[in-house]
Amino acid sequence: MATEDLEWERSKISNQDMNLLKRLGFTKEKDALRFPREESYPKPPMEYRVSFVDHLIRGLSPPIHEFLRGLLFVYGLQLHQLTPNSILHVSIFITLCECFLGVQPNWALWKRIFCLRRNGSHGVAYNIGGVVICVRSDVDYFDVKFPDSVQGWRKRWLYVHEESSDSMEYNIAPFDGKAKILRRRSWDAEASEEEKLATEALMTRIRELQSTRGKELSGIQITAYFLRIRMQPLQARKNPLWMYAGDEDVERLSTDLSAKDLEKLIRRISKLSKKDTIPSSCKVAPFCRANPLPKGHLVLSSLPPLPEGGEVEERAVVTDDNQGASRPESGVGDSHKSAASLEKETEAEVSSSTRSSLPAASPKGKRKRDEAIDSGASKATLTEEETLDLYGAALPFMKELVRFGTQFIGYRDYAGELEGKLAEANKRADALAIELEQSESAHAKVVEDLQKRLDDAKRALEENVAQHSAREEEILSRLETQSRRFVRRTHQEYELDNPEDDELLDALSLLEIHGTEARNGLDEAEAGLSRLFPYFFHKKERPAVFIDLAKCFNGNEDLGLQLRQEGLKVGVEGTMALVAESQQEVDWSKVGDAGKIETKKWQSLIKAAKPNSKKILATLGYKPPTAPSSSKPEVK
Repeated sequence: MATEDLEWERSKISNQDMNLLKRLGFTKEKDALRFPREESYPKPPMEYRVSFVDHLIRGLSPPIHEFLRGLLFVYGLQLHQLTPNSILHVSIFITLCECFLGVQPNWALWKRIFCLRRNGSHGVAYNIGGVVICVRSDVDYFDVKFPDSVQGWRKRWLYVHEESSDSMEYNIAPFDGKAKILRRRSWDAEASEEEKLATEALMTRIRELQSTRGKELSGIQITAYFLRIRMQPLQARKNPLWMYAGDEDVERLSTDLSAKDLEKLIRRISKLSKKDTIPSSCKVAPFCRANPLPKGHLVLSSLPPLPEGGEVEERAVVTDDNQGASRPESGVGDSHKSAASLEKETEAEVSSSTRSSLPAASPKGKRKRDEAIDSGASKATLTEEETLDLYGAALPFMKELVRFGTQFIGYRDYAGELEGKLAEANKRADALAIELEQSESAHAKVVEDLQKRLDDAKRALEENVAQHSAREEEILSRLETQSRRFVRRTHQEYELDNPEDDELLDALSLLEIHGTEARNGLDEAEAGLSRLFPYFFHKKERPAVFIDLAKCFNGNEDLGLQLRQEGLKVGVEGTMALVAESQQEVDWSKVGDAGKIETKKWQSLIKAAKPNSKKILATLGYKPPTAPSSSKPEVK
């Protein structure tokens, strides 16, 4: 079967994808993700691996959970070789174990439920997403309702940070986009009788969760649950999900999603139609801090085999002749019932570097060889059985050596790329050194110019300070002069109760006192002049401005004389009115001739008429005003 690399293309992550990752909390940590720029082939930085947007929204998040690390090691896979639906399978399994079974993700239980097979179409096996995790045909498991296909997921690739820590028992192998997928015996590994016996209770509980009437648990409910609580099942966590503490849990990736965003996300990763309802909760209460595990509950733990003791036998490569048919992911995404029964392989091929068909080491033969050595027996040649034992004993070390050699080749290629980049960096450094020299020369000129400007600014500042001091002295002198002038005019001198010991401020305070006195005097003058105005100017309208009002009283004419003459005129007119009213005959021509009547005689006449004027006025019904009036009595 031919293998198609499906050549990598430039990543096409849209703004919609970026906004989704932001809402889901993936960008909260600064270096958790890195997005490709213009590269058309992945070149992840150190400690980064290649993944996809559709992996992340299905429960993957760095640092990667140790159970998924173990699966990748045992199956001999890289992260980019798993399909999105396979990632979701692992997420649902971990959530099922921790939230509904109350156990750690169990390797023995996994082998009872799942197996692997190639993903491809029309005789072509894919490399990107070339492996599918599917449910065994004889197992009754949750119907996850996978979508028939995930459109364009291979084009939305990015880099996820893979933390290397001493607490992790192994790390994911560096990215190698050209590594071929080799079908291994572990893809079909089945649980042993002992493992089946140990996990039978868990399988019984899974059947109960699916079939209990009114409390049926589904794959969609499990998926919606871990999306709703914002916990990533495939992220390494300090606490299992049965210790989930609600909204305050520090390991939550983000705050709650809106109902609309959650519904859109669930429909995107499943094949639910718009008519299908989205479960708002699980019919079975998941274990969490609010619903703790029962007392005495046994927490099983079973991880995939680790590389501590050398390569596990389950990783042996199966011959290409027995790889079986391959189907595209859509063929297994609909239901676990579509997974065909995989053919059991009886012939295994050891590591491709040895090209040997030697069988595995026999423990019995090994014991015989040890006994022979202990007894001191010496043979010139080894028997065939002992030779096989020797090869069998050396086989794990040869496999380990091959693995190290493969990694060395990957690191060597990576080092070659680094050397090329280093050469480019050296050229760039030389160019920068030349630019730096030019920049330093220009910098010296700039510094000299700035120093000159600074000196000019200092001189200008000193001149400004001198001018300011002179101006301040001038102002102080003027204020003192104004104060003396005010004292001379008002004959009032003031002293400050609390001087500031500042000549300028103290002078301002005295000027303020003098100004207040002056304003009060002007207000009083304006009020007095306003009251006198109608007596002197009865036919004029009072000016609105004080200076105009004051000018009315500062003319050349004697306003007091005018007032007295006006009063005399009124008196004369009144006398004439009284005489006319008394019907006495008077020669007014002679009276009006001031030249013919002496002043003394005129005054005597008025004096003689004055005692009778009040009686006459009372008789006439005329009451004279108590104050001088501007009005004149008419003479009829």
